[in-house]
Amino acid sequence: MDHSSGIRASLAGRYATALFALAQEKNSIDVVQASLATLKNALAESDDLRALTTSPVVSRDDAGKGIAAIAKSLDLDPLSTNLLGVLAANRRLDQIPAVIRAFSSLAYSHRGEITAEVTSAHPLDDKQIDALKAQLKKRVGSDVSVSTAVDSSILGGLVVQIGSQMIDSSIKTRLNTLSQAMKG
Repeated sequence: MDHSSGIRASLAGRYATALFALAQEKNSIDVVQASLATLKNALAESDDLRALTTSPVVSRDDAGKGIAAIAKSLDLDPLSTNLLGVLAANRRLDQIPAVIRAFSSLAYSHRGEITAEVTSAHPLDDKQIDALKAQLKKRVGSDVSVSTAVDSSILGGLVVQIGSQMIDSSIKTRLNTLSQAMKG
């Protein structure tokens, strides 16, 4: 399934597509993907980094210097570092999470893998992720790469998105459904 044209339609998708083309040219798709995963984890863990990437009061120059220092401290590859510089110069650092998702989607598609975005109320351990991959493989008939996120507002259960298909077994959705049914 080729969804790269849909990815290119978004702003973040255009950045991701350009980064992917450069990474492909330099045979460094895996290296860039690993750097982006490191950056994604840093964004999840650091309030200061999130503030730097989303604050409208940080100047382009300061954002560029800050993001360059962060890229160096995280030991990101040169292509990812350059992308961050371009995003900072264009005041688009807030697009980093969407660029990471789009790049990962392009990389998985390039390898012929199917990806699933899984949201849980609490972090999943490796054993749970392996069990989930096995269940998803049974459902879709091929290997599935899993990208995880944590959202405590779902209370429990999982929300799994594979392409345009969503499987929502979260407690939040179940409670909302029950509430609607009780209203009549």
